Amino acid sequence: MGSTVNRAWRSCCTMWASYGLSWPAQDYFRTDVFLSASHQEVQAILVGVGPAATSCLYLSGLIQCCRKIKDTVQKLASDHKDIHSSVSRVGKAIDRNFDSEICGVVSDAVWDSREKQQQTLQMAILEHLYQQGMLSVAEELCQESTLNVDLDFKQPFLELNRILEALHEQDLGPALEWAVSHRQRLLELNSSLEFKLHRLQFIRLLAGGPEKQLEALSYARHFQPFAHVHQREIQVMMGSLVYLQLGLEKSPYCHLLDNSHWAEICETFTRDACSLLGLSVESPLSVSFASGCVALPVLMNIKAVMEQRQCSGVWSHKDELPIEIELGMKCWYHSVFACPILRQQTSDSNPPIKLICGHVISRDALNKLINGGKLKCPYCPMEQNPADGKRIIF
Repeated sequence: MGSTVNRAWRSCCTMWASYGLSWPAQDYFRTDVFLSASHQEVQAILVGVGPAATSCLYLSGLIQCCRKIKDTVQKLASDHKDIHSSVSRVGKAIDRNFDSEICGVVSDAVWDSREKQQQTLQMAILEHLYQQGMLSVAEELCQESTLNVDLDFKQPFLELNRILEALHEQDLGPALEWAVSHRQRLLELNSSLEFKLHRLQFIRLLAGGPEKQLEALSYARHFQPFAHVHQREIQVMMGSLVYLQLGLEKSPYCHLLDNSHWAEICETFTRDACSLLGLSVESPLSVSFASGCVALPVLMNIKAVMEQRQCSGVWSHKDELPIEIELGMKCWYHSVFACPILRQQTSDSNPPIKLICGHVISRDALNKLINGGKLKCPYCPMEQNPADGKRIIF
């Protein structure tokens, strides 16, 4: 679907580029205006010259000029026709490959009421705006949609964006203050955020030249709690002090001054802060949109098959799709288990059960294998009491 439109779009852009134009196009090919202006100019020349002053040489030059104008106009009209054809193909490709009505892919009975849908969508958009730092737009949406959002919902996003804005301005103060106040929880996550912040502050002092050498040595004391984990990195930073008089830019430690460290610290802070604040790194709206772009063509094909074969009741549950759709590793958020006996994915009502022998099957499979109060493992000859099975939570 998308490849056809992309090919048409690339063809159109190539056509524009061949004429030295950039998209969006300007009104360079309005041949009617060009023709009108040229005609008026020619008439003005003829009137101004008059019959008495018209020489053969002047008339010859005027005729050649008119001929060049005519040829140029014809070429522009031909080029305009080619470009219009390319633009037209893009629109036709979009109309041919995209369904204008996708709301009917699933039945309304699968989802909640329309009011509930609208509220869920508005909250998803609101959370996305807060997470992207568009605070003023989010506040405007709250007022226009009459959503009741308390301060507890906004506070994590406000704090996250405040610190990220400071990091983008290369101000490490707010981030360091936040990392120190959450040190214990960061250690539980095996996070190196606080060390990376101190390292970046140390590098900033090194960039100040020999005048900052004593201050950098004094600041190096902050590395003491991290020496057992980041010993090698600390040694590298302390070794860079030897070249401070000559300039780090021309030393083997010039990589310490790379600006990529700021992008890295922003990513590290966002990931670790979201983990502590109970937020996802990517907003649910962006994840849902990306997943929907992958799943929607498949669901539309299913809809067409169901209508052709007059099938009903194939998709009646809102917590699962009628078929499995591969969304890629990026959309894997937790482990899943499919029962090897019934070949069905486990759920809350049919969880995976670990037997004494170590094999795992679903609860429904366990109940079907019980014979005379005893259970024989389908993979090994061990008999056991069904009550000894333990539920596994991934």
